[in-house]
Amino acid sequence: MPKSFNITGVCIPELHYMVNTQDRIKDIATNYIANGCYFTINRARQFGKTTTLYLLEKYLKKQYIIIRLSFEIADELFNSLYSFAKGLVYIIYNELKNQGIDKNILDKWNQPVSHEFPFNSLSRHITELCKNSNKKIILMIDEIDKSPDNQIFLSFLGLLRNKYLEQQQQRDTTFQSVILAGVYDIKNLKLKLHPGEEPKYNSPWNIASDFMVDMCFYPEEISDMLSMYEEDFHTGMDIKNISSLIYEYTCGYPYMVSRICFLIDKYVAGSNGFPGKKEAWTKPGFLKAIRIFLQDSNTLFDDMSKKLDEFPVLKERISDILFYGAQYTFEANSPIINIGIMFGFLKNSGNLVAVANRIFETKIYNILLSEKELAQGTMQRYTDNRKEFIQDGKLNMHIVMEKFLEYYEEIFGNTNEKFLENEGRRIFLMYLRPIINGSGNYYIEAQTRDQTRTDVIVDYGEQRFIIEMKLWHGNAYNKRGEEQLAGYLDFYKQDIEYLLSFNFNKNKKTGIKEITINNKKIIEIVV
Repeated sequence: MPKSFNITGVCIPELHYMVNTQDRIKDIATNYIANGCYFTINRARQFGKTTTLYLLEKYLKKQYIIIRLSFEIADELFNSLYSFAKGLVYIIYNELKNQGIDKNILDKWNQPVSHEFPFNSLSRHITELCKNSNKKIILMIDEIDKSPDNQIFLSFLGLLRNKYLEQQQQRDTTFQSVILAGVYDIKNLKLKLHPGEEPKYNSPWNIASDFMVDMCFYPEEISDMLSMYEEDFHTGMDIKNISSLIYEYTCGYPYMVSRICFLIDKYVAGSNGFPGKKEAWTKPGFLKAIRIFLQDSNTLFDDMSKKLDEFPVLKERISDILFYGAQYTFEANSPIINIGIMFGFLKNSGNLVAVANRIFETKIYNILLSEKELAQGTMQRYTDNRKEFIQDGKLNMHIVMEKFLEYYEEIFGNTNEKFLENEGRRIFLMYLRPIINGSGNYYIEAQTRDQTRTDVIVDYGEQRFIIEMKLWHGNAYNKRGEEQLAGYLDFYKQDIEYLLSFNFNKNKKTGIKEITINNKKIIEIVV
């Protein structure tokens, strides 16, 4: 049986096409476990945390005793300190028994927990276990932020912290290493129960080493995974090109990488226009997978939408970046930025805050545009007759821009100038999205986005269009210079650019005109 691309649960090398993470696993074992570090694998949802713990357990189990737990379905542990201590003893007993641990050690571990002092009793259990074991013991706990009462869990962390410090002073014996995995950083666990509160950075986990292992998937790693797939199916794909495209859209977010590959393999191959895997593993097939991904309801996007609603200031700042070109200095200790990083939505880009990848960025654009569109209810009659925009399966961008000029002047002709200066880009994207929806893709070129300029890249089948949106108080295209503009079009291998200028001069002349520069055609639309 051939392997498959996995998008649910743990990825298993024998069953699934996977990026080779062996070097990362060795790095963790050598630089963290062997040195007795306690640490947290704090990464965004579906970022490969559980798979990392599974692979780490496989790698270490000959040398260590591994106790790997999950709080995914452990609600009953958190009724009281006693129920937590008793429940943990029971769960760990089963883990040890399954590993064939000596019966005398098991019997000592399984002694009753004190009702009056449950955590003191649990501490003694841990000491005796680690003293009597012939191997050092590693404790791994996944889904640490799923606990319904984080105060009990924080008390448990305090116990582990105290034992760690006592072991350093040779006053106690405890776990060689403790690894916690979850989305919420330990210091932000209270946000799990009370979203929107100001974070309070009081943590009993200040003994933890910083976990600096990069868990993103890079193009060469994606290429290795696709090479394994290619050995099985012989599609003839351009592995390097497809890998670069996947990374370009995902920045190596593990779930996104796997899902795009899964969609190409299972949904694009055999669909209209892509009769087999050979046709699917191409750039048009990749772009169709992106459309399916962005239109799909999945746990990652469901969680993203929920988190943006729970943290409205974060949502507002991301909106400022996307629609207005706002530039915020990156400061990881800023509560809002820290939360955005924790959820995987934000990153540091040249010391400025940026959305983490193109998939998240486009999805957030779509969510924000949909909310505005539904609130305004003014769009449908300009975009419902797609036949005038789509001719012989191709997008006629010239007509799209002509109709936008009509739409803009009719709907917004008498609107406050300051509003239009801020909202022009949002208005155009709201107009464009339903025209290409289902058949085309769009994204914003992040490198060119600022408060006065935004470049929209539209891919429709084999067609590509560049639309520069710019606030114009003069001759906009000349400001960039002819050589710069020609070089920009050369970069995208295009001969035509659409320049959408929002002109607020009193004596402006609206309309469409063409300019030719170095054999490159600029079609300027002034509104």
